[in-house]
Amino acid sequence: MIIFEDLFKEYELLAERADRAFLQARREYGDLVRCAEGCADCCHSVFGLFLIESAYIHYHFGRLGRKARREAAPRLDRADRELLEAEKRLSAYDHDPRLKALAMAGERVRCPLLDRRERCLLYARRPITCRVYGIPTVIDGKVRTCWKAGFEKGRTYPAFDLDGAYRELFGLSKRLLARAGAADTERASLLVSVSRSMKTPIDELISLS
Repeated sequence: MIIFEDLFKEYELLAERADRAFLQARREYGDLVRCAEGCADCCHSVFGLFLIESAYIHYHFGRLGRKARREAAPRLDRADRELLEAEKRLSAYDHDPRLKALAMAGERVRCPLLDRRERCLLYARRPITCRVYGIPTVIDGKVRTCWKAGFEKGRTYPAFDLDGAYRELFGLSKRLLARAGAADTERASLLVSVSRSMKTPIDELISLS
């Protein structure tokens, strides 16, 4: 397997920036950030991972204990089935990307990393999207936040530039593909589900992405 340790370290620096943005928002607007232990709303959102995050999740999932990985297996299969059903529903909006994005926001699929105690198996290694869920973020040029948060429409708050983070994730994914000898590094724009990331070897993810 090709080693991506240096790219993983760059990714972790981006994750640290996301964490600092979340902590700053909590310090300044603590009563509006409603994230708390036991709340797993973000763990049911439908989103994909850039290849660098997909490889990172696979790498660290593989280093969990055998029992944790075995218990996660049926959750992977269930998530795959639910995602397939969601994709079929969302295909009705293929003609309108904006409507499709809105419809996707309403889909609910339980993340296979969420265990039976409602805790993330890889919390310290969780994706960027998960780290800033609950605070204002810029997505597609618009400020958005969790529906449970107390941030009010019409008011201005500091927002984490998730669009910018996605561009950096794309860049890291492109370099990962180049490192692997891929002829078409533009495939770095393709996204991978969490379940697929967990169970698919990194080399295979690269070839299939």
